Amino acid sequence: MKRLKGKRAVITGAGSGLGREIALGIARRNWDILVSDIREERAVETLRMVQQAGGKGCAMQCDVRNLKQVEEMACRAFEKWEGVDLLVNNAGVTCTGYIATTPIENWKWIIDVNLWGVLHGCHAFIPRMKQQGQGHIVNVASIAGIISLPEMGAYNATKAAVISLSETLRTELAPDNIGITAVCPSMFSSNLFESLRYETDEQRQIAKYLFDTASMTAAEVAGHVIRAVEKNRLYVLPQADAKFGWLSKRLFPKLYFKTISLFYGLGFKKWILKKAASRFSK
Repeated sequence: MKRLKGKRAVITGAGSGLGREIALGIARRNWDILVSDIREERAVETLRMVQQAGGKGCAMQCDVRNLKQVEEMACRAFEKWEGVDLLVNNAGVTCTGYIATTPIENWKWIIDVNLWGVLHGCHAFIPRMKQQGQGHIVNVASIAGIISLPEMGAYNATKAAVISLSETLRTELAPDNIGITAVCPSMFSSNLFESLRYETDEQRQIAKYLFDTASMTAAEVAGHVIRAVEKNRLYVLPQADAKFGWLSKRLFPKLYFKTISLFYGLGFKKWILKKAASRFSK
């Protein structure tokens, strides 16, 4: 990341999964890292791993839904290092269900974390980054925000909002030498399943199967993210299926939605459940 002036990073949701792996990836390059998580003990564990990997820094508890806590995190980082070169808005949760029947409290919960969490990070860090004259922000979205699969409406909506926000920031912040990257992976191994809220047991089983059979690890996705920051790329679509879904929808939108509707109507969900039942019974 030679284009950045320093090696100072803040990562939310760094207590596990992708946030932890990004922290470890840049720790191997001797960065100073503030690792935060809603669960402080997980942040502390990540910090220990960061130190073992060659980095250094500090850990703190931060609920990204709380603007005051995010502001305190920004103050702590800028006071400690007199600047932050990289902000990773990674904290996120997931939810499945039909749009019309997903409980409103689940909508509020996922919007608070996945969208407001990113907005809080941007509000707390962007003015400071502008003042220092450079920086980079990574917003972790999902291919779900592009391909809009059924029974994932709340999750899709928040991730689509994060992608749109990132695209807007890319233009707004270009004159200030602040880069933006939107990360849009498909399924990869992570702890996201822990936070899953769902309506039916079928939805839970499908989600578990997809997480358990993901072809890419969080460490591999983190490698793609770090390379994107180095090259100041806007989009990160690490897996082939993410790239295929993105191109299919953009180039052939009518055919894309016809195909998705056909598979959904033919009982693709039942096929996944059968595969899941076979796997979990072994």
